[in-house]
Amino acid sequence: VVSPVAGLYAIIGVQTVVAGGGWFAALAVCLLMQLLVATVYGELSSQFPIAGGAYKWARQLGGVIAGQYAGVIYICSTIAMVTTTAYTGGFWLATFLGLPDAGGGMMVLWGALFLFFCTLLNLAPVSIFNLVIKLGVYAEVVGSLGVALLLFIFFRQHPVLELFQHMGTGTAPSEMSAFLAALAISGWAFIGFDACSTTAEETHQPKRMVPRAIFMSLLVVGTVVLFNSASLILAFDHDTLRNSSHTSDPVTPLIANSIGDWFEKPFLAIVMTAFLACGASMVKYTSRIVYSMAREGNMPALLSQVTTSKTPRNAILFTVLLAGCGLIFGLNDDAVATIIAFGTGGLYAMFTFTTGFGLFARLTGRWNPELGELKLGIYGLIINVLAFIWSLFELINIAWPRPYAISADAPWWQLWATPLVLGTILTITTLYILGKKWTAAK
Repeated sequence: VVSPVAGLYAIIGVQTVVAGGGWFAALAVCLLMQLLVATVYGELSSQFPIAGGAYKWARQLGGVIAGQYAGVIYICSTIAMVTTTAYTGGFWLATFLGLPDAGGGMMVLWGALFLFFCTLLNLAPVSIFNLVIKLGVYAEVVGSLGVALLLFIFFRQHPVLELFQHMGTGTAPSEMSAFLAALAISGWAFIGFDACSTTAEETHQPKRMVPRAIFMSLLVVGTVVLFNSASLILAFDHDTLRNSSHTSDPVTPLIANSIGDWFEKPFLAIVMTAFLACGASMVKYTSRIVYSMAREGNMPALLSQVTTSKTPRNAILFTVLLAGCGLIFGLNDDAVATIIAFGTGGLYAMFTFTTGFGLFARLTGRWNPELGELKLGIYGLIINVLAFIWSLFELINIAWPRPYAISADAPWWQLWATPLVLGTILTITTLYILGKKWTAAK
């Protein structure tokens, strides 16, 4: 998520509960490895600055079938990302209104209400949407960097070594399982940079500017997330950490105790604004992908229709409806980890597909990176290999069922949510492609 606030504040509670502490190291490792993935995306965009990004790269290098798989994974992963943002944003909405969560069912309702607001913003005049996005940018600066600087300079309680201590003191059974779980949860904080590639055709000198935008967006946001998390960890009271729950908010009490109770409501308003801007942007971004694929004939033509103001209303409603269906995975009272895995897993499936297919195309001669603006030579191949291995590992890590991260009595479909959804999507896509071939043969 190219949003420090939505990236960190959505996961800090569950990170603390599952890992116990020391999860800063997992964040740092995840950012470092994601920069390798961003580099591969940068190489591809420097040679193929096409609107649609990874979906179009797969189609150009591998043909129609590869493009269809990439398109389906891309759309489903971004819709799942909207679901996760809505669920976590719904919690902040409830907290801002002074109505704390009352179980999984209520959290789903709050997530649905958050989605409703995002839908209204996308259907509203462009001037209103742009205003909310601008307010979101300001909220990001104050809510992440501003607060982090304040805490680090004036309210730091612990030495820097605190960042790497207490690993394994949470619900995870061992230090290794705690680190792997923290690594899986950290994946949510460093996604969204790929969105820069989808607007390549609207960018001046895209072969140079898009790779820079991809890499710098991740690097800048990732650095802010790391600094913000370090400031929060070093200022945390241990009792707050120990007493936090899967859906609790250890951030606001910390802010209130450190800066003063007067800052609690303004802080909640800042975070809520940032989440709303992030959620509305994700709905717009995802609905445009749906609209683009429908216009090319890969989805029902109904989704390619626009209003008189050129708004793809049907694509927006389709995106929000499917994202709302994903909220069902949050019905359990301790479902935050499931929802985060649900939203993150699809994106890492797309990273795995893109880096894997890029590596295959590179080795088979279908893609010569030296023809692009970003020329890395042999280092490009090494980075591509490492990026693919990392993406595949993180995908498996995210999808791995962890009862200690959710609840001991969680239903099986909640534990296996990510592989269940991804497997179903790939199966349906395969059957659709085979059915289309069989029909064409007749």
